[in-house]
Amino acid sequence: MDNKKVRYSDEELQEFKDLIMNKLEQAKANYDRLMDDIKIDESDPTFKMMEEGASTMQKEVLSQQAGRQMDFIRKLEGALVRIENKTYGVCRITGKLIPKERLMAVPHTTLSMEGKEIEARTKKKY
Repeated sequence: MDNKKVRYSDEELQEFKDLIMNKLEQAKANYDRLMDDIKIDESDPTFKMMEEGASTMQKEVLSQQAGRQMDFIRKLEGALVRIENKTYGVCRITGKLIPKERLMAVPHTTLSMEGKEIEARTKKKY
């Protein structure tokens, strides 16, 4: 990778955008499915057979999963904003480009591995 490169090209940004849009579509579908599962029809005979406590615990687990999914959706949407602003792929700590391989694996990241290590060391001090 060219160290003088300040940002990804428009073509590369479009490639990342396509990847993120795909992941966003999947994440929204997963979120909708979780929300449907949370809204169990109480007139359903299956529901009546379930113990109250087990049903409540299951809904709590589903709610936590839905919350994590919504957080993921927000991070992906934030990545789309950074693409539009042409700041996508720039580490928010080091200011260097995040390697393409990392962005392909974790497209919503805002930190390079170097930035992540700096952040972790900084948090340990406090």
